[in-house]
Amino acid sequence: MKMFLLLDPPTATAQERQVTVVKNRPIFYQPEKLKEAKNILRHHLRPFKPKEPLTGALELHVVWLFPRGRRHKHKEWRVTKPDTDNLQKMLKDVMTDLGFWNDDAQVVKEHVEKLWCDEPTGIDIEIIELPKIKEG
Repeated sequence: MKMFLLLDPPTATAQERQVTVVKNRPIFYQPEKLKEAKNILRHHLRPFKPKEPLTGALELHVVWLFPRGRRHKHKEWRVTKPDTDNLQKMLKDVMTDLGFWNDDAQVVKEHVEKLWCDEPTGIDIEIIELPKIKEG
């Protein structure tokens, strides 16, 4: 399954959860920026949602294409924050919530890149269903 989300990729990540203390108890919450980022991803991913959640082992390839400024070249690596693992966590959480799969633990193989890019910017995603037994 392949999809391209045509958008300026959000830079808020799952790591941005906040904590406050109420009556000596920690309360975790998502800041508005993170909620907005998840809603943007949800909106763009929903049309690609499979009829039934994928089962078994999955391979996930994701290329994050950020709009480049004057200081960067087309297809130059983005070596600044956010980190790829934090971006992936948020993306996989949203895909789980939408029902692409039952649990993101099914993603057993992953490849992710971050690049500065001319138009179009967005997120290029491919999900590959793997055989039950590893070949080779």
